[in-house]
Amino acid sequence: MLVPVDLPAMFIADARGLDFLNSVATPVDAPIDWIADGAGLVGWLAQAGMVPEAELADLAERAMPGELDRVADQARDLREWFRGFVNAHRGAPLDGRALGELTPLSRLLERDEAYQRLVLHAGGRLALETTRRWRSPESLLIPIGEALARLVVDEDFRHVKACEGHGCTLVFADHTRTRARRWCTMSVCGNRAKVAAHRKRQRARGD
Repeated sequence: MLVPVDLPAMFIADARGLDFLNSVATPVDAPIDWIADGAGLVGWLAQAGMVPEAELADLAERAMPGELDRVADQARDLREWFRGFVNAHRGAPLDGRALGELTPLSRLLERDEAYQRLVLHAGGRLALETTRRWRSPESLLIPIGEALARLVVDEDFRHVKACEGHGCTLVFADHTRTRARRWCTMSVCGNRAKVAAHRKRQRARGD
């Protein structure tokens, strides 16, 4: 049974696309889904820094009753579909054959309304930046789609791993120099494993 969200979202994956998969997790005893409803989706996107807070507030104010909840439903469907893709491919390099499996992601990205605009930076320097029109709550899915696409093209799937902690469902990109990362965090699953190993040694010695 999912419990109400009263903890900050977890961003331990070193890749936003994997952090999105980790938006449902069991950090303590019971599973938590940070995007269980529309308010949760807005909160998770704000914590992830994926949508400007002013745009989030505006979309939440303009949304029709139940509209954000329906977008959250779509986000969860997207999350579980992409989890299947990651689980099928992690541990091995991606190749061109994976492209056909990513059609749902391509279709999502096609809905983007991004455009370029000139802006003035500090010091009077002109710059070109990409922004987008946030016309409806469904546009909140676009930055999530971008994060998933960046994961596919930027990460070496040989180093996308699942935490080895007992019962842990978190995944991460192993960016350590030796590629030896085993745990979502040492403070949670790493310490649990150390305690379990210590107790096992004590039992073996008859302590």
